[in-house]
Amino acid sequence: MIEARGLSKYYGDFAAIRDVSFAIPRGQVTAFVGPNGAGKSTTLKILTGYARPTEGSAFIAGMDLFAHRQEAAQKIGYLPENGPLYPEMTPLQLLRFFGTARGLTKSRLKARIETVIAQCHLQGVLEKSIHKLSKGYRQRVGMAQVLLHEPDILIMDEPTSGLDPNQIHDVRQLIRHLGRDKTILLSTHILQEVEAVASRVLLINEGRIVFDGTPAQMATGHSLEEAFYRLTGNEKTADHSHLDPDPNEPKLVPDANPPAVSTESGDLPKAAEQTEEEAL
Repeated sequence: MIEARGLSKYYGDFAAIRDVSFAIPRGQVTAFVGPNGAGKSTTLKILTGYARPTEGSAFIAGMDLFAHRQEAAQKIGYLPENGPLYPEMTPLQLLRFFGTARGLTKSRLKARIETVIAQCHLQGVLEKSIHKLSKGYRQRVGMAQVLLHEPDILIMDEPTSGLDPNQIHDVRQLIRHLGRDKTILLSTHILQEVEAVASRVLLINEGRIVFDGTPAQMATGHSLEEAFYRLTGNEKTADHSHLDPDPNEPKLVPDANPPAVSTESGDLPKAAEQTEEEAL
């Protein structure tokens, strides 16, 4: 249902992503992870039609995304992080507006609004202006809007951002339920979320896919956090005894002054220390 074929995006001489390829079938929840600046957002923008690739192509439900932009858009529900909402509207007004804009009939729109309100637990805030809602509730309004037209494909960027633990539990449960018959690509910095909802992980680093497999395969012999550090080259935190770098792997962002590796002491170069939030 979602397919990327050799996607590359250049900004001048800088490659935001290079030769990104994968396919996600119906009924699969795939987590898309990587450090900040690795190329996640660029990839999502291309797959949702908001940016064109410099090279390669994207397919949605078998359709070339940029040759059939309008038809493909009907298949996609896209939830960007901190997605734009109309703050002066109430959630109910917003859902009616977007449903009408998408061409839903009155009877179908009424039924769909009732469904997404229940799915996203919005009953208590339907008549409040969106600008008065907490970040968590605004995120849930965005989720409801994405689900309104019953898309076959969901592309979500940090869908649990700003939610409290109970809300996170509800959203994850909803994602697992939707993933039974929809195609879901979920970008997240939260590795616990990967374990909670995803059956597959795509890890991107420096614009390239460096891992594609199940969460269990990624974490073989380690935690997902340790595997993430190793695969993204955070050698200060990773277990060096299991690091097996590919000497032929091209680097997208050249380091003008790379730290030297001592062949005598066996010391590996140390990356700058990051907080967990910055690394993920």
